[in-house]
Amino acid sequence: MVATIVGVGLIGGSMAITLKEKGMISRVLGVDQREENLRKAQELKIIDEALSLEKAMQQSSLIILAIPVDALLQLLPAVLDHVQPHHVIMDVGSTKKQLLQLVAGHPNRGRWVAAHPMAGTEYSGPEAAIPNLFTNRTMVLCDVKNSDEDALEVIETLVEHLQMRLVYMNGEEHDLHTAYVSHISHITSFALALTVLKKEKEQGRIFELASGGFESTVRLAKSSPDMWVPIFKHNRNNVLDVLDEHIHQLEQMKKLLEEEDYDTFYKLIQKSNKIRKILK
Repeated sequence: MVATIVGVGLIGGSMAITLKEKGMISRVLGVDQREENLRKAQELKIIDEALSLEKAMQQSSLIILAIPVDALLQLLPAVLDHVQPHHVIMDVGSTKKQLLQLVAGHPNRGRWVAAHPMAGTEYSGPEAAIPNLFTNRTMVLCDVKNSDEDALEVIETLVEHLQMRLVYMNGEEHDLHTAYVSHISHITSFALALTVLKKEKEQGRIFELASGGFESTVRLAKSSPDMWVPIFKHNRNNVLDVLDEHIHQLEQMKKLLEEEDYDTFYKLIQKSNKIRKILK
């Protein structure tokens, strides 16, 4: 199978590497707005050839759209306009509801499978692409009842080759839960980085004293704004909802410290420890 990867960065590049290693795809065509990304992807042998989207679609049957949500909203309808019966389209966008609504009535809607791999790192670009990024992670497929059966089978096989767990949701459910378990982690990390940069004027001290705990908590603040601003924009209501609760919890802890109520603070931390039973 020949695949086209639109967006040859961390996710698209890592998929190309793994699917080629596993033998599901024999050839990878790369499409990207940035010529530098295409050049690097070829140098790293992530893609076999860089082409325009039109030419790549003529030569491939699987098309993976690995670009930010804003760009997906522009590109997906145009891709579906030119889809042929043998094409299977998959996106890897981090929000789904608006995208699903956008193409709900498109005559070629069935050739698209809405997907979100719950995997990644804080790095971006072709250099960030790695094998086994997706191993034992979760792939969410949304509104699969609206995808053609044969297209869905191709993507389910792809998920097997990536060695991922498979979860099915509708778009609204997906956006709600990802706000709670993914998007809040990133926005908190960005805020923590800004807090430390504001209060700690000596950069050398940050480097010297940052322990494993701080480094792991703030790691996500290295993530690209090109990717995350569109996510926050298109999942705004859910992110605001979880932010309200997060701010409430922080205010509660602040109040307990102000009042020196360490017994209640102890119970709060003890309550938070219940997450251990879920995340083993």
